[in-house]
Amino acid sequence: MTPLEPVVEDWQKALAIVAHPDDLEFGTAAAIARWTGQGKEIVYVMATSGEAGIDGLAPAECGPLREAEEIESARIVGVDVVEFLGQPDGTIEYGVALREVLTAVIRRHQPEIVITNNFRETWDGDVILNQADHMAVGRATLDAVRDAANRWIFPDAGERWNGVRQVWAAGSPSGKHGVDITDTYETGLESLRAHKAYIDGLGGFDPSEFLEGVSRAGGTRFGTTFATSFEVFTP
Repeated sequence: MTPLEPVVEDWQKALAIVAHPDDLEFGTAAAIARWTGQGKEIVYVMATSGEAGIDGLAPAECGPLREAEEIESARIVGVDVVEFLGQPDGTIEYGVALREVLTAVIRRHQPEIVITNNFRETWDGDVILNQADHMAVGRATLDAVRDAANRWIFPDAGERWNGVRQVWAAGSPSGKHGVDITDTYETGLESLRAHKAYIDGLGGFDPSEFLEGVSRAGGTRFGTTFATSFEVFTP
């Protein structure tokens, strides 16, 4: 396997934009715990409330429950601010409207690093299909970083912000960078376990088994016990 290069860590503020509550907890949250432990500021933004994510719960009940689980999950890794944008779970459309919503978020928070999820068609670069919301939000996030830096695009979405240095897509099959999460792995696991209703709704899979598998694979490439990988883009 190709070794991972370390991501830069000489930054102070990051914004994590993903589609659903729980998206960050499948590996990235342990990295976020590392960075909040270094005194960095990280804000979470969820495009949806995950209201269509549990088959046995109606959206009106599911959405608030998953929001509460995400807020607790974020607290565990040192994140105090979690925003929910109210996009429709399962049917988010990539396009100008979504780009404008995310541009406004980026301009308001003014991050140096933007973190999102894998937006490639698959998770493994082959046959394990990604989900439509992940692809729409991830790609729109990448575009919104450029939009936020252009004063003539979405002029009503706040003052331009051109301070984003990089965009990191976690879990991408094209990831070439990583970060050591060995010391914060257990905190990341606790953060994933906070999504109890969601995990139970998926049939009660073992969070420890899943997270250890992906984190050890990253660690093998990074030369540590555990690591999280990212595909890195420069605007």
